Amino acid sequence: MRIDSSQMTLTETVIAVNRVAKVVKGGKRFSFNCLVVVGDGAGLVGVSLGKAKEIQSAIAKAVFRAKKSLIRVPLVGTTIPHEVIGNFGAGRVLMKPAVPGTGVVAGGNVRAVLEAVGVKDILTKSLGSANAFNVVYATMSGLENLRSKESVAKLRNKELAEV
Repeated sequence: MRIDSSQMTLTETVIAVNRVAKVVKGGKRFSFNCLVVVGDGAGLVGVSLGKAKEIQSAIAKAVFRAKKSLIRVPLVGTTIPHEVIGNFGAGRVLMKPAVPGTGVVAGGNVRAVLEAVGVKDILTKSLGSANAFNVVYATMSGLENLRSKESVAKLRNKELAEV
């Protein structure tokens, strides 16, 4: 199910910009790739990579593609519903819910994704690769695997007990 991003106000954060070279007969041809995260701060987030000859067009491509790949993340107040480990390549990211007032305890790349989602209190640890691309995609993988109480109860065909 695709989420329509045309009416939303999404924040854009550039996580990484790399200059890459292609060696051709006359020398080297340079281009850029950019990793961008977009989010509304209320449970929606998307990440994408854009490649182009110029930085501005690479960022624009990445933002356009990230808006097409938005996912909805279940939040419980200002944190996530349960502990999760996201994997992508050699990147592994552990995310644990935290009590209000803790803040976002995360490295730069994971922090950018979590702030775009709107998480205010969380504990994280990057366990594998330090590569920005693998860490960001591992964070997204973990966020995709989060389940709310309601969705789990629905899967099990059970009613949620009133507390």
